[in-house]
Amino acid sequence: MSAHPIISWTEAGESHSAHWRSASATPPPKRVIVADDRITADAAYRLASEGTALLWRGDFQNARQLLQALARRIDRKPKKAKAAPASPAEAFHLHRQAQSQRARTLAMLLLPFDADYRIPLRRAPDVRQACIEVYGPGEEASIASLRELQGLIGAHEWRKNGVEIAALGDRIHPYYGVFSPVRGEYIELVAQAPLSARAQSLAFDIGTGTGVLAAVLARRGVKRIIATEQDSRALACARDNLLRLGLNQQVEVLQTDLFPEGRAPLVVCNPPWVPARPNSPIEHAIYDPDSRMLRGFLAGLTEHLEPRGEGWLILSDLAEHLGLRSRAELLAMIDAAGLKVIARIEIKPHHPRASDETDPLHAARAAELTSLWRLSAR
Repeated sequence: MSAHPIISWTEAGESHSAHWRSASATPPPKRVIVADDRITADAAYRLASEGTALLWRGDFQNARQLLQALARRIDRKPKKAKAAPASPAEAFHLHRQAQSQRARTLAMLLLPFDADYRIPLRRAPDVRQACIEVYGPGEEASIASLRELQGLIGAHEWRKNGVEIAALGDRIHPYYGVFSPVRGEYIELVAQAPLSARAQSLAFDIGTGTGVLAAVLARRGVKRIIATEQDSRALACARDNLLRLGLNQQVEVLQTDLFPEGRAPLVVCNPPWVPARPNSPIEHAIYDPDSRMLRGFLAGLTEHLEPRGEGWLILSDLAEHLGLRSRAELLAMIDAAGLKVIARIEIKPHHPRASDETDPLHAARAAELTSLWRLSAR
């Protein structure tokens, strides 16, 4: 028996049900109606906003156009300007609420899938491989949202084509739900930070994700690296990337919470940068409630550093500019963990959002710096 939730609807006067697929474990909509090319964008928007899902039976390309029309209606500026947020933190929380509501509304346009992930609609593309990579082998007919499918297709392209990493002179291939290393500044920091002769013998990479930082350390000459990760997709992704790069003998990938056993002269961690609740699997790489991973890394670092060893903490100060965590709080965490700051290397982001003045969080993004904190035991 399948463990998938069931979604139900009425069609042509008869009750139907199918298995519901959601990579983020979102529950199936409770209200579902059948829709096709005859529905207007305004009517679809009204229903989706009220929480009624539309199971599409029309042309696939028309469904794509309808989703774009829904997005335009959501993003339309209100006629009456709202009061400006009282603080950067309030602006951030309002932005997150709007993003969450937008995602819920756009997720109301649903598609049917056959057991092998073929879409039984006119002009539907072949998405079987993208679905298998995320959902696993097909077993039975199912329903999923068009918006999620677009995410699967995008992730499949990232995985197939990879992301060029200058510090490697090669590509990293991210999996669905594993953060893509498109923001290269934190990789540049790890590629440029002073690496002692002692550190070249062994390093730990905590929360390796795609394995990109472990790969950079390996290319810098670190003889042995133990990379840790909890998420099963990230584990598979990191192992695949290291194999592609010919570094799998140099880097061992372990499934564990934060630290492996033992000590190392170098321990590296790039935790999620913003202390907030994630709304989807991919956001776990960005948002960390109450800075749990950051606190865990700092609290356990001294127990896993060799004498005179270094911990490299890679962290953006975006949370500070948003009023979500102060510099004083970060320094207090470092001090409480029995650590001291040897040095800090910083770099300005060069991604497009840093200069996008229409972004609701533009002021914070424009001031953002990413730092590599070199830490040691006191």
